[in-house]
Amino acid sequence: MSLLKPRSALPEESPSASSDTPSLNLPWWTKGDTNAFFGLGFNILVNVLTLTSLLIFVVQVPTRDVLGTVLPALGIAMLAGNIYYTILARRLARRENRLDVTALPYGPSVPHMFIVVFVIMLPIYLATKDPVQAWQAGLAWAFVIGVIVLIGAFIGPFIRRITPRAAMLGTLAGISLTFISMRPAGQIWAVAWIGLPVLGIILVGFFTNIRLPGGIPIGLAALLVGTAIGWIGGYMSVPDVSAAVKEIAIAVPTLHVGMLASGLGQLAPLLATAIPLGVYNFAEAMSNVESASAAGDSYNLRSVLLADGSGAIIGAALGSPFPPAVYIGHPGWKATGGRTSYSMGSGIFIAVLCFLGLFGVLTTLLPIPAIVPILLYIGLLIGAQAFQSTPRVQAAAVVAAILPNLASWGTGLIDNALAAAGTSADKVGEEALTNAGLVYQGLKILGEGAVLAGMVLGSIVAFIMMRKFVSSALAAALGGVLSWIGLIHASEVSWAAQPSVALGYAMLAVVLLAFAYRNRSESAVPEEDDPADLADPVVAEA
Repeated sequence: MSLLKPRSALPEESPSASSDTPSLNLPWWTKGDTNAFFGLGFNILVNVLTLTSLLIFVVQVPTRDVLGTVLPALGIAMLAGNIYYTILARRLARRENRLDVTALPYGPSVPHMFIVVFVIMLPIYLATKDPVQAWQAGLAWAFVIGVIVLIGAFIGPFIRRITPRAAMLGTLAGISLTFISMRPAGQIWAVAWIGLPVLGIILVGFFTNIRLPGGIPIGLAALLVGTAIGWIGGYMSVPDVSAAVKEIAIAVPTLHVGMLASGLGQLAPLLATAIPLGVYNFAEAMSNVESASAAGDSYNLRSVLLADGSGAIIGAALGSPFPPAVYIGHPGWKATGGRTSYSMGSGIFIAVLCFLGLFGVLTTLLPIPAIVPILLYIGLLIGAQAFQSTPRVQAAAVVAAILPNLASWGTGLIDNALAAAGTSADKVGEEALTNAGLVYQGLKILGEGAVLAGMVLGSIVAFIMMRKFVSSALAAALGGVLSWIGLIHASEVSWAAQPSVALGYAMLAVVLLAFAYRNRSESAVPEEDDPADLADPVVAEA
């Protein structure tokens, strides 16, 4: 039986249910919220620990600035954003008179953490030896991301309406299988004697709904068991805890508009990455909202994008270069029993840790292999949802949408391995890489702008499978335009950024138009039908 529910029968913009609907007794907290809280809260915890280390050890931003400015700014964003999404969830629950509505998860965007550090801040630090100047550039970059997402709030709903669900959910599955699942999987198997027992508890508890004695939440039980194994097995260290306790310090967020203004004064070089990453943000948000809709909770996309954009702008003004965003994984938290308040609980938890400087203490108390199995569970569920929530005939479109993210992940591993060896793909050379069995250049091109590229490729295949050849040709033409200006399949935004790929898409569009002419019909599916709502053709024939 699928864990996922069909799309809500009420339209996304429906202001209310019937006026005769009785008042809903909506609880503020449930046992399921406790489960989801431990999952999402510790997911965000790991990400904040990662970005803290990146700033201090890679960009050399002074520890006092990271703990005293960046983390409190991030804490404000986490608090405000997660409370906002709890409010949205409770409004949706009352509007549809349902107790099973799940809030959207919210936290610092993981891809942006690495991009702002290694693509924006680190090169400036290496050139100037000034971490503050690098920090200012990061603030300006995050601000631009926020502005682009705000613009996306007004065009995103239209894009969502015309994009097949297979394309959006397939793109999300690509992210979940690669960037969400694979690193936790590696961390689990690297310390399998801690990670695998925890993973077993999570999979059995969340996939089978078997209750533990005394009603102990699955997430809490998994964390306690993993932590106990880690301490008993000598994986953790008491002296590390003692040292971390000494670093606890209270910090409050303050405005840093001057630093932001200084960064904006040197804005031009940042636009090459800020523009595609801003587009990435609202494209991923669209996919996440679609994922929530497929799980039964239809949120207003514009409300989500306005919140994400505002969070990035406010965070930048307070000193954080890390744009927050709606997280992938809503169906996973819903399946764990999370309802309207787990997100708010996670935001409060992270904000308190940011304000009190407790991140160092927690990282010495909790073994990472005991925390990350929840991420692998989320990756499994999101990957499954992409196939469960689309007609079986469009499964190939889901796989097509996954491919660019696989390519992006794979080339990222190659680049990181070469960098660790003190070299790069350019220095090694395409011929040497090809002789080693790597199609590096082709994968690099396919993986650039992976979220948008996945949506384009998935849409082309989905429309073909619905025999909508003109729509498929339009999607291919759009791919050509996006390739030409560098939003997909190119390393930077520029005119004629990837002409050969643009030409390929144009020729594909011509081929598809020829098939449309030959077929004399745009589609074998009635235009008024949403393909996401069509019955499985195999089932329909039974």
